[in-house]
Amino acid sequence: MKRNAQQLWFTGPQQVAVRANEIALPAAGSVVVEVICSAISAGTEMLVYRGQLPTDIALDATIDSLQNPTYPLQYGYACVGTVVQLGEGVDESWLGQAVFAFQPHASHFVSAVENLIPVPDDIAAEDAVFLANMETAVNLLQDGKPIIGERVLVLGQGIVGLLLSSLLVQMPLEELLAADTWKNRREIAEQLGVATFNPLSAEERHLQQQRLSAVQGADLIYELTGVPDVLNLAVDFSGYHSRIVIGSWYGTKSAPVFLGGAAHRNRLQITTSQVSSLSPELSGRWTKARRFDVTWNMIRRLRPSKFVSHRAALEEAPVVYQQLDQQPGSLVQALFVY
Repeated sequence: MKRNAQQLWFTGPQQVAVRANEIALPAAGSVVVEVICSAISAGTEMLVYRGQLPTDIALDATIDSLQNPTYPLQYGYACVGTVVQLGEGVDESWLGQAVFAFQPHASHFVSAVENLIPVPDDIAAEDAVFLANMETAVNLLQDGKPIIGERVLVLGQGIVGLLLSSLLVQMPLEELLAADTWKNRREIAEQLGVATFNPLSAEERHLQQQRLSAVQGADLIYELTGVPDVLNLAVDFSGYHSRIVIGSWYGTKSAPVFLGGAAHRNRLQITTSQVSSLSPELSGRWTKARRFDVTWNMIRRLRPSKFVSHRAALEEAPVVYQQLDQQPGSLVQALFVY
């Protein structure tokens, strides 16, 4: 086994570096994991890259490695690898086990076994690496509570939007509509069976808004673009008592949202969705473990590795992040492969 790990560090706004650090010996109850692939988050991770992360809140309250949101820092939360070394007291069955971990990008890492999620034998590494984003999509579905015959609009067809659309298209909805500014994302959504439009086209936007207004607006609207101003578009497409679920994390970004006039009278229901916790309505029967079981089943059903558009070595990170920053629509899902 190699003794040095290649680690990705965010050293400042729009600055990343790959550093070599010695792999520590695993303590009792811990293991060394050799990473196969890790997924780049084009949402939260780009806030870190652009220097738009808030400094007064942990990047994720449930993940130890994401508690300190100041540079230099490691970031990432979707790694799949193989256990290659055991610490004292760890059962031998862990050796060679494929695992998912909420860990920053690195070729190797040391982790307590309780922080690892075994990957089922029938799921490939490049499908398993979608566990975090698929769990987010499952959580969005649970928070939105779509019902038979509803008209649902998804704003944003990044990877979370595409995964959510993949789940929604299986439901007996009256209509499923998605908006994205990037043509390639709209084309992928259309291949899934989703009707799409370009929100930057005034003609397309007006046509869809006029059409939905004739049927009292969309019943359920998801905002997944990461752009705060798009909340105004969600309001425009809403009707009486429509539900708007905000799945974006905006970091330090903000925008004025017009909630006067019809928005106020329509008694809109606006919900923020956060995957690090369960909806209070479900907490009596649901646990994180149960939701993970559902998520693995959705991964089996959808095989999300089909959304991988770019694979790169960790050393190529500066180029990959620059492309995501300047041409976000050119990559659907990028992976680091080790």
